[in-house]
Amino acid sequence: MADKIRWGIIGTGAISHHFARGLGVLADAQLVAVASRTKGSADKFGEEFNVPHRHIGAEAIAADEDVDVIYIGTPHPMHVSDTLASLAGGKAVLCEKPFAMNSSEVMQMVACAKKNKLFLMEAMWTYFLPAITEVRRLITSGAIGEIRLVQSTFGFRCQWDPQSRLLNPVLGGGALLDVGVYDIAIAQMAYGREPVRINSMAHIGQTGVDEQGAMIFGYDNGAMAVLTYAVRTQAVNEAAIYGTDGYIRILPNFWHAERIIVKAGQADEKEIKFEMVGNGYNYQAVEVMQHLRSGKTESSIMPLSTSIAMMKTMDRVRAQWGLTYPMEK
Repeated sequence: MADKIRWGIIGTGAISHHFARGLGVLADAQLVAVASRTKGSADKFGEEFNVPHRHIGAEAIAADEDVDVIYIGTPHPMHVSDTLASLAGGKAVLCEKPFAMNSSEVMQMVACAKKNKLFLMEAMWTYFLPAITEVRRLITSGAIGEIRLVQSTFGFRCQWDPQSRLLNPVLGGGALLDVGVYDIAIAQMAYGREPVRINSMAHIGQTGVDEQGAMIFGYDNGAMAVLTYAVRTQAVNEAAIYGTDGYIRILPNFWHAERIIVKAGQADEKEIKFEMVGNGYNYQAVEVMQHLRSGKTESSIMPLSTSIAMMKTMDRVRAQWGLTYPMEK
């Protein structure tokens, strides 16, 4: 790898803007290319972030010899095709969450990456934040004992727009795939495995997607997770991990947490605050670049097995409601 790892971005929406700003604080990263469905959109993004190469479509940016790795920030249903096109072009890939629409698509992506011996990771940016890195260390060290219960809520009220990506089934809309995935990610991190039992409920709104939902996960040792999420209901967004010897609260918004409260053993509660460099999206980029330089094709913090497990869990949850998307029929 050269001194600077050269990034391309597919998609010019809000999440791609966040990621581009994150890259901007990394001295060893360079944003050199962007792709969109239209030249106008690619040019507008390129002007904003001073991106020299502007392409139409995933195939074009995948063929760009000046690109080392591609970040995919397109709507959920496009993740599988954009990832496969990027991998086919010989590019490493960081693909936004949810990784795909279902586990069948995820398995296609994983198989393609392994066949081409290329790096692939789901962009679960939360896992790489300083606060969550410390939470993971505390869990692994046994500071709060055996984990017995996880609770988390991620809910907000979006504007009513049936054509928006949050509410339109054609765009993979719904609360589970958009924000419930974060709740599942916290439970997956705490327990390191899929639940053996799932009970769930959802409110399916006028557009045919889940506007809010709740899940109870059961694990083989009796541990549990209680998770709620919404895109049409404002909530107090926190997560807590409870063990036999203490607990960890992650707040104020656990998916981009800036502080945690820890109660370990007989010690008093302790609040720990973390300084965030950049907007937080840069930490996952650092993870990707470290692995590219070392020649590894998979993250140890966000391995492909975790992405597979999380998507299988979401498949099981949706199956309980009988919710399928147009592209799955």
